[in-house]
Amino acid sequence: MPRTAAPLLTSPVPRVADSDRRRTSASVVLRSVLEHGPVARSTIARLTGLSPASVTDYCARFAELGLIRESAVLRRSKGVGRPHLPVDLDGSRFVVGGVHVAVPYTTVALLDLRGRVVARSEVKHERAEPARVLARAADGLAALLAAAPGSSALGVGFATGGWVDRDSGTVVEHPLLGWREVPVRQVLGARTGLPVHVDGHARALVNAERLFGRARGSRSVLHLFAGHVVDAAFATQDEVHHGPRSQAGAIAHLPVPGGTEPCACGRVGCLQAELSERTLCRRAREAGVVDGVNPMHVVGAAAAGDPVAVRLLRERSRRVGRAVGLLLDVLNPERVVVTEIGAMHREDCLVALRDEVGADRAATVSPISFPDSVLAVAGGSVALDVLYRDPLAASPEAI
Repeated sequence: MPRTAAPLLTSPVPRVADSDRRRTSASVVLRSVLEHGPVARSTIARLTGLSPASVTDYCARFAELGLIRESAVLRRSKGVGRPHLPVDLDGSRFVVGGVHVAVPYTTVALLDLRGRVVARSEVKHERAEPARVLARAADGLAALLAAAPGSSALGVGFATGGWVDRDSGTVVEHPLLGWREVPVRQVLGARTGLPVHVDGHARALVNAERLFGRARGSRSVLHLFAGHVVDAAFATQDEVHHGPRSQAGAIAHLPVPGGTEPCACGRVGCLQAELSERTLCRRAREAGVVDGVNPMHVVGAAAAGDPVAVRLLRERSRRVGRAVGLLLDVLNPERVVVTEIGAMHREDCLVALRDEVGADRAATVSPISFPDSVLAVAGGSVALDVLYRDPLAASPEAI
């Protein structure tokens, strides 16, 4: 072969392409086990379009890593031929840690490979000083892991509201916490000794829905998170849009027509000021419904028949529905997921929200799939998304 051809053979471009292809193939194989397991290797090959030999090779590597195992139950294809020994996720060895920092408290959790919460606790903020919050979160994770001696952590996912830069692992700005340029990945990694992955909670929950929820298989998904913080995330073709320095989804200061709530930015009627759970609780206190700051107490009062609590929750859900309608007009997603306390826990609130969206699009809107574990799932799904995108990187050396 001519010497001039050698640079083509040693060029790094094909190796990079091959690496990306292997990573993508590994991802679709493990995702198939997640979605269909226990599942025969031949079925995975049919679902993914990969060769049976490739599927067998990936499954062998996943088994070595402890991510999957052969099922004890033999299966026949339509009752004929040799029985298949299917594979399934191995839930006996690995978990991921999850940390979600909300305004009043931090949730720490352990999730299995199917995104199910196996342990969790809440740590109330004495002060929101970042180093203290992260240190207590690390201590909380250590306590959960100590109580689960048969489990090893593959890594830690961290989620919160505000402006979170995934690539640098930094909370750039969280005004309600008073955080600015907090190097979460560095601090939490040093405290736990584990790989730490960081993202905003709206994007984290899109990934959770994509992997484990009702939005699985949707080609495009919009998620609106309305808690103390109000933000959004948008995913197309299995990719969540982050934008430069992960600033996409910052909708807190979108103007609400007719809004009356003053915002910390100096304007009146910003989306977050109108929809925040702080606003809901303040209005409930003013009406004599509750005397605290926990929005679930408003839900409890409504469940007990308090008509004012019912009205406050329905009105809030309607306002959320108007915001969803505006975002639908701009983005036109196939599926909309809403994390909003009324729609999550009351059918009348979900109906009110969908009514504001409009009859022609109401069926596309559903509440979050994890109403009883939203914050725990948000944290853990950051790490699980990384696992399912690049499962071959989950080596014992990284544990």
